[in-house]
Amino acid sequence: MTPAEARARAARRLSAAGIEGATRDADRILAAILGVEPGRLRMMDRTLTRDEQDRLDRDLAARAKRQPVAQIVGFRDFYDHRFRVTPDTLDPRPETEVLVRSALDLPWSRVLDLGTGTGAILISLLAARRGTAGTGTDISAAALDVARNNARSIGVMADFVRADWFDGVAGRFDLIVSNPPYIALSEMAGLAPDVREWEPPSALTDGADGLSAYRAIAAGLFRHLAPGGHLLVEIGPTQAAAVSALLVLQGAETRIIADMDGRDRVVKAGFSA
Repeated sequence: MTPAEARARAARRLSAAGIEGATRDADRILAAILGVEPGRLRMMDRTLTRDEQDRLDRDLAARAKRQPVAQIVGFRDFYDHRFRVTPDTLDPRPETEVLVRSALDLPWSRVLDLGTGTGAILISLLAARRGTAGTGTDISAAALDVARNNARSIGVMADFVRADWFDGVAGRFDLIVSNPPYIALSEMAGLAPDVREWEPPSALTDGADGLSAYRAIAAGLFRHLAPGGHLLVEIGPTQAAAVSALLVLQGAETRIIADMDGRDRVVKAGFSA
């Protein structure tokens, strides 16, 4: 079987299983097996080995069961780097890159990433601004192992600490960032099965109204944010007013930053020195 034949068969199989974006997902899976970028598949002129065909069958079966492509291939490209992804971590989304870009517009030398997961936000920031220091926290020891592995692979020095928001964090930082679990429990049933059934629930929802993490972050800010520092948090598209209000109560000046699709995505909070 040639790569062209494999692409066509894989896309048909995923389409028959009801997978949206079947061709895209088939290409990502096949490219990972062959060790190339998806765009190079059209230029390949060789035959898949039996092992490659067997792996393709297994991976397509996994995708047909709605396992996310990032978990199947084991990585996600985010910002400027490739990050290892496992079922213990949230799959980094492209819309989160707006938080990284916004952070790089600010002056900072020491950053704290609360709920770091794969480490995608923290590592992207430290790689883009060499000579800075950063700490990533997570309540999941397994997620911290993934983040440490990603930092080593990308060549970034960072500290990773097991902590429940600020509980377990020491020191002050001039930038604090977070993409916390912001989906309300009542909204979980409406998520795509690719997300609801495969990604860690604790990274998706607080089991309540979706605002618990923001309350904890707002309450602990002044013990850990340096004078004149900033906070950037990702939000759900309907949460801007509620999250901003929590931070204004702490004396912040806030601004809402939209993602590439025009949806509210990040709340930026600044505090006077």
